[in-house]
Amino acid sequence: MSFFEKHRNKLLILTSTILYVFFAYDLEKTSFNKLLFLWFSLFGCFYLLLKNKSISIPYLVGLVILFRFIFLFSTPNLSQDFYRFIWDGRMILEGINPYLSFPKTFIKQSIQPIHDAYQLYKGMGELNASHYTNYPPINQLCFLVAALFAGKSIFGSIIVLRVIIITADIGILYFGTKLLKRLDLPIKNIFWYALNPFIIIEMTGNLHFEPVMIFFLIWSLYMLHKQQWIWAAILLACSVSVKLIPLLFLPLYYQWFVKNNQNWFRGFLKLHLFYIIVISTLLLLFLPFYTQGFLENYSNSLGLWFRDFEFNASFYYVFREIGYLFRGYNEIAILGKLTAVITIIFLIIVTFFRNNNSMTQLITVSLFGLCFYYFMSTTVHPWYLATPLVLSIFTKYRFPMVWTLIIIFSYQAYIHIPTKENLWWVSLEYSILYGFLLFELRKTSNKITL
Repeated sequence: MSFFEKHRNKLLILTSTILYVFFAYDLEKTSFNKLLFLWFSLFGCFYLLLKNKSISIPYLVGLVILFRFIFLFSTPNLSQDFYRFIWDGRMILEGINPYLSFPKTFIKQSIQPIHDAYQLYKGMGELNASHYTNYPPINQLCFLVAALFAGKSIFGSIIVLRVIIITADIGILYFGTKLLKRLDLPIKNIFWYALNPFIIIEMTGNLHFEPVMIFFLIWSLYMLHKQQWIWAAILLACSVSVKLIPLLFLPLYYQWFVKNNQNWFRGFLKLHLFYIIVISTLLLLFLPFYTQGFLENYSNSLGLWFRDFEFNASFYYVFREIGYLFRGYNEIAILGKLTAVITIIFLIIVTFFRNNNSMTQLITVSLFGLCFYYFMSTTVHPWYLATPLVLSIFTKYRFPMVWTLIIIFSYQAYIHIPTKENLWWVSLEYSILYGFLLFELRKTSNKITL
């Protein structure tokens, strides 16, 4: 036995630790070549670790915590959104509704409503500071916690926000494992999420709050599988109140309640009660922020994703080029709405014409519904992929894992100031993704045929 074979796990862990340290403390997002090297090296170590059958579950859990704590005292280097998080939390602490004003308005009037106002404004950038916040109430609660514990320190706030995200990931590990057991799936599947370098870097490192949303979502699915649908509805509402994306899944619950119930009317009644609980819980969570102008501001902020923002899109870029060809200008205002309508039609089709009355089927159709939405979207930021990734571990599909590897190509846009995308990199990303997706679909189809 060679030295490498004998000490393989230790060498992989040591290499990963060193690479994560460099990623956390010695990387700028404009250094694209260095970013690619660190990213693909980390994925290589990650893959070899998980493919080693001799490594135990407790050992992997230890690595989940170790790799995340490497980032504990770092400042996010691939995203500046955290400055807005801190701004919103401190606004709430001062008794100011963050949904009613732009940060830019205060700065232009030389008003500092919160501590470090100028530094936070400069950090978030003028684009972010020129829009109303779009973060739902439980997300705002996380920001408030950071303000409570570190109201006068940006660095302290970063640490608090990071601890919240790490805690959420541990919760995902816990409930994800329990759900995998109930579905008779390998427990080790959870580590394709928990140890994925994409998750560690984008969530723990860059402070995106998808793990908090996913924590409530997986907990909700676990409770639903236990037939505790009232708690499942409340938890699903909590997930939506972190990030709105789980709203897409609501139609997909139809078959779970109606087709799984021998009495059609009783199932239909449960489904409606489920929806009522979700919506009522959401309204209660938003209620503390409701005031005149809230709905208009919030809807305007959400509308930016459909009429203004463009980043790392797929089919939308094709539609956009066709629009340029025939109309001579960017049709984003029309195309953004059109792609949303197409997504709704797709969700309706899979709701009524595809079997999804088991938990595995429900999660699978949720995965494809969400990915279809992203395929049609005008904007697909890297951190959006956390939800498809975690859903995929409960299914037989692995294309989201491939996507988390190649999503790094989208960061090529940041080597330019201001940001400018190279569509060749975007094309490479989606060519690989769709190629692997078609391979998996064909493989699944062949298995069904046999």
